[in-house]
Amino acid sequence: MNLIKKPSWHIDEKEVTDERLFNNRRNFLKLGTAALVANTAVLVLMAKERYPTPDFKYLKDPNPENLDLNTWKQITTYNNFYEFSTDKDYVLELVDKFNPDPWKVEVSGLIDKPFTLDLDDIYKFQQEERIYRFRCVEGWSMVVPWIGFPLKTLIKKANPSRKAKYIRFETLYDPKQFPNQASRFPTIEYPYVEGLRLDEAMNNLTLMATGLYGKKMPKQNGAPLRLIVPWKYGFKSIKSIVKIEFTEKEPLNTWQKTTPNEYGFYANVNPKVDHPRWSQKRERVLGRLRKQKTRLFNGYEEEVAHLYKGMDLRKYY
Repeated sequence: MNLIKKPSWHIDEKEVTDERLFNNRRNFLKLGTAALVANTAVLVLMAKERYPTPDFKYLKDPNPENLDLNTWKQITTYNNFYEFSTDKDYVLELVDKFNPDPWKVEVSGLIDKPFTLDLDDIYKFQQEERIYRFRCVEGWSMVVPWIGFPLKTLIKKANPSRKAKYIRFETLYDPKQFPNQASRFPTIEYPYVEGLRLDEAMNNLTLMATGLYGKKMPKQNGAPLRLIVPWKYGFKSIKSIVKIEFTEKEPLNTWQKTTPNEYGFYANVNPKVDHPRWSQKRERVLGRLRKQKTRLFNGYEEEVAHLYKGMDLRKYY
C-alpha cells in the first residue's frame, strides 16, 4: 500500500468545505483554467455553489493556529496597488478602466529562446488551489485561497541557462489605465519591479496566481497574473505582470530603490527584524480584534529555511 505524504504547508481541503463540493471542485479544476475562461457561466455557477454569499468562510482548520480564510470582501476591498492609489481602501473604486484581457507576458533573458504568453497560454498551465497565509510588511495579514500554477513549471518551459541566477518581474506600465502612473508626483518609480533568486522561484510554494476563491483574479488583486511568495512580505508578490526576465545579476526592485534603508531584496517575513518605523513581532489579521505573533518565514520555515542557510537573516532583510 502506497501512502501519499502531503507537504507540511498543506491545509486539508476537506476541512474547509463539504465533500460534495470538494469533489466537484476537483473535477472542475481538472478541466484547466482555459476551459473555465471559455465558459464563464460554468465558473460563475461553481463559485455560487461553493461560496453562496460573498462573505462565505471556510470551516476552521484543525491546526491550532486556527487558519480561517478571510472573506471575499476582505481580500478584494483592502488592497495595496499603488498604480491605482496609495489608499488601499480606495483602489476598488478606480479599477473600472483597467482591462486585463487581452494580455501578453514577455519571457526573456538567459533562456533558450524568448517567447510571449497570452491568456490562453497562461491558462493552459495546470491550475490548482493553494491556501496560503499572506503577510504585509505594514503589519496586517490574511489567509487567501489562491488559484494558479507553480512558477517552476514556467521556468522549466523557459529552460534558463546556467548563467541565470535571478528572475526579474515587471508590472504593466500604462498611465491611461493606472491613474497613479500618470501622476506628476508619483510615490514610487514605475513600472513596478520585483525579483527572486532562481532557487526561490523554483521552490514548490512559489505560485503564479490567476485567481482566488474559485474565480478569475480580480483587477484590484493583480489581474490577470500575479506572483505569490507566501514566506515573504506581500510587496514581493508583484501584480499584473507583463515581463519575466532571467538574469545573472540581482535585479534592483522598486522598494529597494525607493527606500533602501527600509526594504531589502529578500524581504523574508522575520519577526526578529523590525521595520525601521514599527515592530514586526505581531500582526493584525483582517477581521480580528486581537493581534497574533508573526512567525518566521510566515510559518513556512520547514519549506524554505534551507534556501538561506548560512545567511545572516538580520542583514539580508
